[in-house]
Amino acid sequence: MSTEKYTISGSQLVDKIKQLIHEGNIRRVRVLHDGRTVLEIPLTFGASAAAITIMTAPILAALGAFAALVTECTIEVEKIDPK
Repeated sequence: MSTEKYTISGSQLVDKIKQLIHEGNIRRVRVLHDGRTVLEIPLTFGASAAAITIMTAPILAALGAFAALVTECTIEVEKIDPK
């Protein structure tokens, strides 16, 4: 498993997370602000992208409200390494 971090502006937060979810090899997404975890989204291995999008829709809506309040945050992504 590998971990990647992205520092982005609040206005790009929801779009970046949607992009990462659609990549399909993500195990967990954490949103950090000032070094603290604001939100953690565990993603089920093997679930279809459509199912994950439906399950995360309310989370993404809340994340949009949070993104409007911050200027910059970090996304930490745990990716599943292909075998």
